[in-house]
Amino acid sequence: MSNAAAGCDVCRIHADAALAPLECHRGPRWIVRHHAPPAPIAGWAFLCAVRHVQGPADLDDAEAAGFGRALRAASRAVRSATGCDRVYAIAFGQGAPHLHVHLVPRFDAEPGTAAWKVADWYRAVERGERAPADAARVHETVARLRAVLCSEPPE
Repeated sequence: MSNAAAGCDVCRIHADAALAPLECHRGPRWIVRHHAPPAPIAGWAFLCAVRHVQGPADLDDAEAAGFGRALRAASRAVRSATGCDRVYAIAFGQGAPHLHVHLVPRFDAEPGTAAWKVADWYRAVERGERAPADAARVHETVARLRAVLCSEPPE
């Protein structure tokens, strides 16, 4: 990890051996990983730039050229692995200066995953007011994500 990235939470997560079981794909430019415990929803994943880069405006030409394909592949994997009705792609870039796109499964039958209500769900899990996703279900979802990403990798 470079000195510039040493203070970055995303870089720290990528380097944490204890979180390695949640990694679904690692390519030369993109990493797909499941949300660390406590995961709000099984299938809540991230598409992260390998390189320490703050946001899309800072991608190099190769990263920029592959970003749409990587986002499509990771989103399709989440949809396939979870059976969700759609996948939200959310990137704020404020919590860590490292491009990471939240890929959030949206289930029409679960109103709590609708639009910005999913942010309330996230905060409730974070505060301990709502149970996180079952760990066994998360690991099953990670296995399905890996299988899908083997056939259609982000790069």
